[in-house]
Amino acid sequence: MGILGFLILGLIAGAIAKAILPGRQGGGWLVTMVLGVVGAILGGWIGSLIFGGGLAEFFDIRTWLLAILGSIVVLLIYGAVMNRSGHRA
Repeated sequence: MGILGFLILGLIAGAIAKAILPGRQGGGWLVTMVLGVVGAILGGWIGSLIFGGGLAEFFDIRTWLLAILGSIVVLLIYGAVMNRSGHRA
C-alpha cells in the first residue's frame, strides 16, 4: 500500500473511530487523519503480534478492522491526555 492509500486509510479509519466512540472529540480532518494513521500503525503492529499478520492490501477487511481498532485505542488515549491537560472542555 502506498503513502496516499495509507493516508486515506488513516482518514477513514479515524473518522469511523470518532463515530463509534461516544462523546465529542475535538480536532478537524487533519487531526482525524493523523490519529487514524497512528492508529493504523498501532493496529498493524498489534495484529502482527497477535495474529501473525499486520496490515495487508488496501481493500483487505483485516487491514480495515486493525486500522479502526488501533484508531479507537489512539483516540481514547488522545481524549484522556487532552482531558488531563485541560485543553479540552
